[in-house]
Amino acid sequence: MLRQGLLMARGLCQLMSNKLSDSLHRNIMKHLNGNTRSGYAWTSLQNIRAVTMSPWPFTPSQPRDYSLPNASWSSEMQRLYEHYNNMCEMETEGGKKIKGAWRRLPSYNRSLKYATGGQCLSKLLQGKARIFTRNIEEQGAGFEYVVFINKQEKTCVCVFQAGHLLEGPPGHVHGGAIATIIDSVTGTHATYLSGPVMTANLTINYRSPIPLGSVVLVHSSLDKTEGRKTFLSCQVTNTDGSKMHTEATGLFVSIGVGHLLGL
Repeated sequence: MLRQGLLMARGLCQLMSNKLSDSLHRNIMKHLNGNTRSGYAWTSLQNIRAVTMSPWPFTPSQPRDYSLPNASWSSEMQRLYEHYNNMCEMETEGGKKIKGAWRRLPSYNRSLKYATGGQCLSKLLQGKARIFTRNIEEQGAGFEYVVFINKQEKTCVCVFQAGHLLEGPPGHVHGGAIATIIDSVTGTHATYLSGPVMTANLTINYRSPIPLGSVVLVHSSLDKTEGRKTFLSCQVTNTDGSKMHTEATGLFVSIGVGHLLGL
């Protein structure tokens, strides 16, 4: 029975491989073949290339990338997107385009529904599950953001515009929404540095409120790594860096791919 289950899981991985990143697919297959060590980074539960499926049999559909500009983005949001996006590709003297130091991360509204917890849901609820930061379809109403990562410098930056449904104090962003975007960005950053991780600790100091509709930058930087532990620092500032809105530190612990898949 166990062998049949592994064979079925291995078959599922093969079916999903066209939607999953190559690195994640390799990690899953290694785990199923008895290798419990995770390989290259999983692109975070919030930013992994999602697999949109109906109940068995699978019928994949093309997911929407929420990190691309839409009509709700302010001119400042657009400007910063272009600024970092232009650094993702460079042009040589000969006119040839090459990859830059930065990379834009795609972002979808669904994750693997077969991860731990998701398998306990009914097929109906699985089909309705949505990543928290991408569960509002109305453009500009909730979390509008795009994440760029610099693997060489081990830094990460998020351009974030908070919508009207994230209100806390009148006219300003709720502290829980700020904590959410910090956790999302630092968790994604830790994943790219250390492979699959879970948040162990997040300490946040709120310095000044963020007005609704304004654009801020969420900077994440590596402090140190100790075995399975990754320590990061995060600052949320206005777009020119002259005003500090929030500071945070986070501890993330590496886990095996099998844990995320409930194997």
